[in-house]
Amino acid sequence: MRTERNLTRLDRVFARLDREPERPANLDVPRMSRHRVALLTGTLAFYLAIVYLVVTTSWLVRFDWQVMFFRPYQQWQGIHWFVDYYVVLGQRGPTAVMVAAWLGWRSWRQHTLRPLLTLGASLLLLNITVGAAKLGMGRLGPHYATTIGSNEMGLGGDIFPSGHTANAVVTWGILAYLASTPRARRWLSALSALTALGVGLATVYLGTHWLSDVLLGWAAGLLILLALPWCEPGIAKAEVALFDLRDRWRARKGATAPAAPVGAPVPLRPRTAAQDEAAARETVGSGARSGRAPVYLAPGPHTARSERTPVTPAGSRRPPHADRIPRGATTSTARP
Repeated sequence: MRTERNLTRLDRVFARLDREPERPANLDVPRMSRHRVALLTGTLAFYLAIVYLVVTTSWLVRFDWQVMFFRPYQQWQGIHWFVDYYVVLGQRGPTAVMVAAWLGWRSWRQHTLRPLLTLGASLLLLNITVGAAKLGMGRLGPHYATTIGSNEMGLGGDIFPSGHTANAVVTWGILAYLASTPRARRWLSALSALTALGVGLATVYLGTHWLSDVLLGWAAGLLILLALPWCEPGIAKAEVALFDLRDRWRARKGATAPAAPVGAPVPLRPRTAAQDEAAARETVGSGARSGRAPVYLAPGPHTARSERTPVTPAGSRRPPHADRIPRGATTSTARP
């Protein structure tokens, strides 16, 4: 009787990852090229410039107040319902679940944990950098502003930079970062940029963020995406460590519940003519000893089907005829 070990949930997860025969030979991993370094430097300079303009209460802060007094949510009330739904594309929970589901399917298909690990690394960097900036600058939002014309810094707020905008840039931009082809990367980059732009403007429309918050959120999210190639070696090491941990765990489970040993396979050889003849004699002899012929031996000489008499357990179904001559008998008189 053959028994199989019951698989745990973790076993089933790794079994799904093992469905693909092997990992793709060439994974397109972005590298820290000169172009990317230049973009990273320019974005960092833009980030620092926005912080400086807000801290010094420059023209950007005055423009923030003008937009706030304009009250876009009152000027265009007809789109308020749409903006309320659209701004969800920048919330951490729903977007992380949607993107993680897609990247999980990618991980299963490509036999690699890199998509999920890259998403985890980007969200970790987002929480650390944006969270530290929010707590460090402590700016109040438009609905909680205390002094007209001030930058509202250091008052215990947490809206500078905009977390919705930075999260939209990182969460949707990671799809473009992990794209398989250059064409898909270009299209996804444009789509994610438009999505993040819309989320940032939606927060300004609703009055939950200053315009400068949105500008800094765009820069913060873009910095994380541009710096991800520096995290690729660590992501690769983490992937190898996780697969090694899986293999050790499987080996430990196999050691605690060893399978039944299987003997060495015996090669099969065709029988010789002498062996076939001996087997036939043994079969015939056993049939003779039992007192009846084997079932596979014919009971008598072969006859044509038309000459046979249908027989049932009760005897012949054909009625007797006085003028019928039995087979094999000879008579001197012919039929009239």
